[in-house]
Amino acid sequence: MDSLQHFVDHAGGRSAPHRGSAPMANTAPSKPPYILRHHQPGDLGWIIHRHGVLYHQEYGWDERFEAVAASVAAEFLQKFDPARERCWIAEWNGERAGSVVLMKKTDEVAKLRLLLVEPKARGLGIGARLVDECLRFARQVGYRRMTLWTNSLLVSARSIYEKAGFELIHSEPHSLFGSGLIGETWEREL
Repeated sequence: MDSLQHFVDHAGGRSAPHRGSAPMANTAPSKPPYILRHHQPGDLGWIIHRHGVLYHQEYGWDERFEAVAASVAAEFLQKFDPARERCWIAEWNGERAGSVVLMKKTDEVAKLRLLLVEPKARGLGIGARLVDECLRFARQVGYRRMTLWTNSLLVSARSIYEKAGFELIHSEPHSLFGSGLIGETWEREL
């Protein structure tokens, strides 16, 4: 069970109680800290939308990728087990800035899904913090291993995964939402 924690109230600098993880201040003094919170109504719709838009703009992926994101989000919401699964939303400057979902694959294996950091919030450590939260929670609730699937051209995400102790275990060409893509499965023990 999460403890009640305090977060920076961006409007007035006061502390306001919220459920979730403690905020992580970035090192850049000119930028306000970001917070992590659990999902609320509308957040999964935002995740689907931003995955569809950003991955099309940045990598040319077609609408089939948005369908994949929608399928993952729908499965998460329909089968959500709060004792074993989570969705975290990062907020920065009062706006959503990132997301990640942790889903049950088996009783012993968790799956990291839908990691995203908005372009304007990149470089603040949000992606690494979201992955760290997944790892912390997965250990806490008794998972023994974590897996994820990504694509070889997502260099920043792959770097985060590698630094977090994940290892590439399989890669395979695919054309699920574009041409010339290489899907990768990464795993790590917890």
